[in-house]
Amino acid sequence: MVGTVTAVCRSGEHTFSKPAGESITLLAGLGVEGDAHLGVTVKHRSRVAQDPTQPNLRQVHLIHEELFAEVAGAGFAVRPGDLGENVTTSGIDLLGLPRGTRLHLGDRAVVEVTGLRNPCLQIDAFRKGLLKHVVGRDESGAVVRKGGIMGVVLEGGEVRPGDLIRAELPDGPHVPLDRV
Repeated sequence: MVGTVTAVCRSGEHTFSKPAGESITLLAGLGVEGDAHLGVTVKHRSRVAQDPTQPNLRQVHLIHEELFAEVAGAGFAVRPGDLGENVTTSGIDLLGLPRGTRLHLGDRAVVEVTGLRNPCLQIDAFRKGLLKHVVGRDESGAVVRKGGIMGVVLEGGEVRPGDLIRAELPDGPHVPLDRV
């Protein structure tokens, strides 16, 4: 399974949206250099309040650009970084990957997928009504989260728009993604 990096974003502040840049540097075991979520332990404010010693399973947030086209059909303009992701992708089914998938980004970087982003109410503060298009229910009533995936950095390296992404699936049995 192969895709492409279409944008890279980071913010040193705890802002909802992140500005896009020419490149980001992933640091093994930490996350995105210069990003507010960089670290071995959790940095997301609500998780720090619960237990600041939890391991940071949300070092890198990836979101599929195809979601932007989907929500545009409902009247929402969303650009790379608007939903807080570090890496915007194209051509790879991020939400369908199993836990433990290794994503090879560019020449050196490797991110291990830990789970799904759990979309929050800040999405509606960004664009009123958008949340219901990013999280919903399927025909059986199960919750469907479309807000991207989270991962940890196994191998560092620079990542740029245009870089290839190659997914290396873990040995089976595969465990579906759940919120993290």
